[in-house]
Amino acid sequence: MTTFFFFLALLTFFLLYNSRRKPYPPGPKGWPIIGNMLMMDKLTHRGLAKIACQYGGLVHLRMGFLHMVTVSTPDMAQEVLQIQDNNFANRPVTMNISYLTYNRADMAFANYGPFWRQMRKISVMKLFSRKRAESWDSVREEVDEMVRYVVSNAGLSVNIGELVFGLTRNIIYRAAFGSISRTGQDEFIKIMQEFSKLFGAFNICDFVPGLAWLDPQGFKGRLVKARDSLDKFIDSILDEHIANKKCIINDKGNNSDMVYELLAFYSDDLSKINHSDDVNDSLKLTRDNIKAIIMDVMFGGTETVASAIEWTIEVDTDDVFGLTAPRATRLVAVPTPRLLCPIC
Repeated sequence: MTTFFFFLALLTFFLLYNSRRKPYPPGPKGWPIIGNMLMMDKLTHRGLAKIACQYGGLVHLRMGFLHMVTVSTPDMAQEVLQIQDNNFANRPVTMNISYLTYNRADMAFANYGPFWRQMRKISVMKLFSRKRAESWDSVREEVDEMVRYVVSNAGLSVNIGELVFGLTRNIIYRAAFGSISRTGQDEFIKIMQEFSKLFGAFNICDFVPGLAWLDPQGFKGRLVKARDSLDKFIDSILDEHIANKKCIINDKGNNSDMVYELLAFYSDDLSKINHSDDVNDSLKLTRDNIKAIIMDVMFGGTETVASAIEWTIEVDTDDVFGLTAPRATRLVAVPTPRLLCPIC
């Protein structure tokens, strides 16, 4: 009798669920609970093109309890990216990303709205303005050091990828924290490497939220440890900058860095945090905001820019190949993260 009532309740649940199901676009039918997850190895550009030929330009897929829609035709792409762009502007985040970004306290994963627009203005007008870039002696110093290294190894093979990655890493670190000394840089890079692994990790709980309390892959411990390491590292830097803030103001900002620029909007009074579009009068950042934004800068301005610079370096047919100071300076103006809409 108990078994009968169990299956009756289960049947009733599925009937009610199907009756209230939203009118999703057409798509391949999935299995109970896992949905279309068995098709994940086929979701390449060619695989999606074949599915689109069968179901149309807008296809619905269900990965566990997560609903996805793929767009495969120009007309549908225009509808999503141009006509309905405000409705699709927010980036979906995984459980790992949400925790590591202090619940979207950064710019890269913040929902499109007043806060994101304010941060874009600050980035353009304050953090990465042309005047600010020209004032960074660290860029020229690091470029000169790299050129001297190449000259000292004349006739030997040089790994351009490692060389450029080290250059962008050093520039961004000094631009963010203002430290001529590289003490603590290796520790920070290790923290960022662990963040990078956790950002891209597959977490079954994203697709089956009911498993979150079990934590079958053991992510909770790694997430807590990684964020605690970042908190400990950056909190000490923030405290030092807050203590030296008056000295920098008296110095007319000549030694200012990204942390000082962000601290100009810092407030430890959460009641003052609001969501107006007026940057000068209303924007207030918490410690979590500052830490998350610095993390964005380190991620967006290091590996991505290094890859772009590496591919830009090419052999001039009229000259002997060489990384001269003018060429290096032209390539490495300032490695800044791209300020794109969250959907990009």
